[in-house]
Amino acid sequence: MAATAHAILVLLLGLVATGATAVESFDYSAALDKTLLFLEAQRSGKLPPTQRVKWRGNSGLGDGYSQGVNLVGGYYDAGDHVKFGLPMAFSVTMLSWAAIDFKEDFIKLNQMGHVLEAIKWGTDYFIKCHPQQNVLWGQVGDGASDHYCWQRAEDMTTSRTAYKLDAEHPGSDLAGETAAALAAASLAFKPYDSTYSNLLLVHAKQIFSFADRFRGLFSDSIGNSKQFYTSSGYYDELLWGATWLHRATNDEYYLKYVVDNCAAFGGTGWAVKEFSWDNKYAGVQILLTKILLEGRAGSYASTLQQYQAKADYFTCACMQKNDGYNVKLTPGGLIYVREWNNLQYSSSASFLLTVYSDYLTTAKKSVQCPDGLIQPQQILNFAKSQADYILGKNPKSLSYLVGYGQSYPIHVHHRGASIAPVSYLHASVGCVEGFETWYKRNEANPNVIHGALVGGPNANDEFTDDRSVYDQTEPTLSGTAPLVGVFTRLHTLSSSPYHKPQGSPSQHHAPVPQPKAAPAVPVEFLHSITNSWMVGTEKYYRHKVVVKNISEKPIVGLKLQLEGLTGSLWGLNPTQAKNTYELPQWLQTLQPNSECSFVYIQGGAQAKISVLSYN
Repeated sequence: MAATAHAILVLLLGLVATGATAVESFDYSAALDKTLLFLEAQRSGKLPPTQRVKWRGNSGLGDGYSQGVNLVGGYYDAGDHVKFGLPMAFSVTMLSWAAIDFKEDFIKLNQMGHVLEAIKWGTDYFIKCHPQQNVLWGQVGDGASDHYCWQRAEDMTTSRTAYKLDAEHPGSDLAGETAAALAAASLAFKPYDSTYSNLLLVHAKQIFSFADRFRGLFSDSIGNSKQFYTSSGYYDELLWGATWLHRATNDEYYLKYVVDNCAAFGGTGWAVKEFSWDNKYAGVQILLTKILLEGRAGSYASTLQQYQAKADYFTCACMQKNDGYNVKLTPGGLIYVREWNNLQYSSSASFLLTVYSDYLTTAKKSVQCPDGLIQPQQILNFAKSQADYILGKNPKSLSYLVGYGQSYPIHVHHRGASIAPVSYLHASVGCVEGFETWYKRNEANPNVIHGALVGGPNANDEFTDDRSVYDQTEPTLSGTAPLVGVFTRLHTLSSSPYHKPQGSPSQHHAPVPQPKAAPAVPVEFLHSITNSWMVGTEKYYRHKVVVKNISEKPIVGLKLQLEGLTGSLWGLNPTQAKNTYELPQWLQTLQPNSECSFVYIQGGAQAKISVLSYN
């Protein structure tokens, strides 16, 4: 018996040493869906008909107008209602990077549409923020006055002053990150909307040129941001923007830029143990290593090898194989960088290690660390350990992703989630009233903000579920966004059916519904006019059509017939048959109760839409 136990122990240790993967009981697909819901909960502006987070309403509809610019849209940063440009742009870059690298995985999960919508909600706003070549609006809202109020976004009475960068007030860090976000997004949209992709690239190039020509810290130009997002430097964002522009354009100018400035900007000098909204060096180093691994470095190989050395330093530090110069881990195994909102750092590191493991796998390479050789699968396993910690494999057995699992934080430091929605409480909630009535109450938040990654535990894995402990219970865009790619990639690791976690919202026991008769036509069309204008004496309309699967089965190969269509159409692919269209390539299957939409513009009567065929 003792010999058998010893043999089993040896076998288990051998599996750990070789980095073998065991399938955990986590539903990464469900976790992904919830992270995308969090992004919808953070939307500012006029919400679309497809909005799935119903406790949110329109807000910030006058942003920028008092200063002569339309800045409606974008995302609120965290549990407040300020639109901070730097972390928002970083979040969009992370979403776009995921959409590029994990494209096929998103398509298989039928989530590409939601991911592109999340990206576009940000990029549409960035386009508005860039009305002139050397002007970039970098913030809407006053952080100080906003934090003195506890209100729903729909009730805001705080200042909505907007702050801009220009030649006299530069911000190379914020502008460089915005250029990176738009360049990455142009790649994400390229297979689906080349016109929009090209538009994003035009803005990306102009904003990068502005960032490089007029150099300075954005927090010096927008002093209001200093106590919330103080930038440590802008050289990393200049390298980051150029790196993404090279990937989006394949223009040698941008590759030469990161090579020529490698030493002066710290690209080959800084060895870092953090990747975040503030520090992009590790991201630059891994993206440039990708070029080297693919054999495309050419005459720049020697410099890119220096970048690779620093990419490997970051990786070895995370893997605890860096000769003592390692990333700090909590006793439970979580990356720990700093006290305030620490989970954002483990989230972003997890994403970066995930993509790097894939690059190394494709190139059939490993990483030689000071304390030993590590294989790509070991790197991915470590990234997985961070995601699993977040989902509940931690000393508290608590999911730090709100709405996921049996137990998760219920006193999230988030104004909108903590106050009853407008649909229930019709009266406005005042600034002080919000603190007295809602912030200080002991009960759980009335709205579950699904997919919000809270700040997380301290260095000893201790966590306090209390709204007033905002460093632990407040979620952020920049924390949640990297998880979209991580969960998508980890879903592909599952080699057997997952075990759905008990206690998630979908698992509450309810009466078993009786079978319904299948509808004669499995989809319904929700037709709306979203805009109109005059061209001479002719009035034109922008029509939006939502296509919803009202059956209980997935619909494959849906073909629609549009009669009386005389104008331009977006969102459907034409077939060889007259007046016949099919869903986009990325949307192979329309799941039960799911939706997609398309838009067309024409004068006169609306087109007649009908289902031609489906499987």
